[in-house]
Amino acid sequence: MIQWLSDPMTQLLEWGTAAVTLEGQSESGDRALVEPFEGGALVAAIDGVGHGGEAAAAAEAAVKVLREHPGQPLPVLLQRCHEALKYTRGAVISLASFHAADSTMSWIGVGNVEGVLLRPKLPRPTPALAPGPAESPDWRAAEGAGSVSRPAENVLLMSGLVGFHLPNLRPSAITVFPGDLLIFATDGIRPDFSRETAPNEDPRRIAERICARHRKGGDDALVLVARYLGPRA
Repeated sequence: MIQWLSDPMTQLLEWGTAAVTLEGQSESGDRALVEPFEGGALVAAIDGVGHGGEAAAAAEAAVKVLREHPGQPLPVLLQRCHEALKYTRGAVISLASFHAADSTMSWIGVGNVEGVLLRPKLPRPTPALAPGPAESPDWRAAEGAGSVSRPAENVLLMSGLVGFHLPNLRPSAITVFPGDLLIFATDGIRPDFSRETAPNEDPRRIAERICARHRKGGDDALVLVARYLGPRA
């Protein structure tokens, strides 16, 4: 059975998750976290190694660290998680940190929690309006024949296992615009999950549909969808 939960809003984001626990297990080893901090918000998807209680314990240990220090740089957060998970099964983790002041998102993954940023369509420029990055069109109104797509971007996944081996951590940073949609999915979800996503839908419904249609079976599965809303007055 698919279960979902959502938080109506943080300072910068609206988001939702969907998750399925492996049949025969009482708890999932997959966890999601959206934690606001001053001037930003941290988004995380965590997959504890294996299944059941021990996998859940590893994931919860990571959640505890991230919740306590959401505003710290991503390499520092992963190092803190690494120390906290040394006596657990370990986990694979993908993180994204949104910052309102410059409308950027830093992200990184250790292991195989997939992450994609989907861009809403932008209106085609007219002869009277030169294109430029300063334009911030309404992303809902931009859908349709008179719009042009921007390419999706994928998180850089680095080989490693938090709690056992950390690679040289190199997060990347990109500019984000209102309406940009971040999706994290654990390895219980097939990697083609973003193909049929409609960026203007409610994040909870997107997560629920991906989980229902793209779950592999034989593993816990979790999808986290967060839409960037931009800073608010």
